[in-house]
Amino acid sequence: MSLVAKVYAQSGSVGVPQPPGMQITDVGLLISRAVSVALMVAAIAVFVFLVWGGVQWITSGGDKGKVEEARGRITNALIGLAIVAAAWAIMNLVSYFFGVDVLGPGATIPTAY
Repeated sequence: MSLVAKVYAQSGSVGVPQPPGMQITDVGLLISRAVSVALMVAAIAVFVFLVWGGVQWITSGGDKGKVEEARGRITNALIGLAIVAAAWAIMNLVSYFFGVDVLGPGATIPTAY
């Protein structure tokens, strides 16, 4: 019997230790916070591009090329705003229909039983 090695799969003490300095231990919470941060960064970027296009339009001095460039920047910012709003709406739909709270603080990923 001394030649038989201990089988660790049968004992309940096998696990992965938490790395030092790690704050988030739940994958669902990590995804939730990443999506929230990405949506906030995208919204701030849309605002910056709208202001940039507006200032560019004001300082164009009537130059048709500069006005077109400013109009294009504003149009692209508004398209970006629509994409961010659609992403937020899709996340809310996923949350409502599937019960996965992607945007909330206590988001959990469903597990198979």
